[in-house]
Amino acid sequence: MSSRDRDPRGRARAGGSAAGRPRPGYDRGRASGGHSGRGEGLTGRPSAGTGRQEGGGGLPGWLLEELARVTSGRRVAAARLELEEAAAAFVAGRYAKARRHAEEAKALTPRLPAVREVLGLAAYRIGRWEQALAELRTYRRLSGDSTHLPVEMDTLRALGRSEEVEAAYALLRRLGGSKAALDEGRVVYASHLLDGDRAREAWELTRPANLKARPTEGELRVWYVAARAAARLGDRSGSRRLYQAIAESDPGFPGLDELEAALGA
Repeated sequence: MSSRDRDPRGRARAGGSAAGRPRPGYDRGRASGGHSGRGEGLTGRPSAGTGRQEGGGGLPGWLLEELARVTSGRRVAAARLELEEAAAAFVAGRYAKARRHAEEAKALTPRLPAVREVLGLAAYRIGRWEQALAELRTYRRLSGDSTHLPVEMDTLRALGRSEEVEAAYALLRRLGGSKAALDEGRVVYASHLLDGDRAREAWELTRPANLKARPTEGELRVWYVAARAAARLGDRSGSRRLYQAIAESDPGFPGLDELEAALGA
């Protein structure tokens, strides 16, 4: 299986296996880089695709204010409608539709970071790598937010641009971010290392100091890549211990079947 067919975070790709590269998308609203619909982006502000109704129509008040500030007056109403449609489609998992509406919104208000964010994430989820990368980079420049750098890394990995994955991870470490974003960055970068047969480095990056009783989902994802690295290094007992810890915390964690099969091979 080529690296283009693998999910970097070890999550099952839609219609594929769980070994290496982005399934179109962060279900992945769960960690950095995704709209989870749970109410906030990792910067602490609500994301465009959340269910908050502060401003009416499905978009939060702060976003409506920002929309009005950066959009020509005669375009505000249409841009708002397109962004609402894009956000609703994204939360519903209709990523191609979300992308279409976000493109319409972009034509109306190209300087609104939230439009670039939804467009980039929707493009990512349907495998439009070049568009995803361009839009998420623009989002980062407009917003100053490093939240989606792991998604950028993942997209670069899908495109086979290894040197840029390295540079993006160095940038994430320099800029910092939430624990979830940094965990996800480790997951993507360690998977990139595994792509390059650098299992020892991947293990050193992801091995947990301890296996806590109530790990976050981001921690489970780090453990999963650590288990893959341990298996690659021939440490079957270490990999099995991580597998069991993940299974106890989340029996439905994507990729467990593939990991178990690898351990039994």
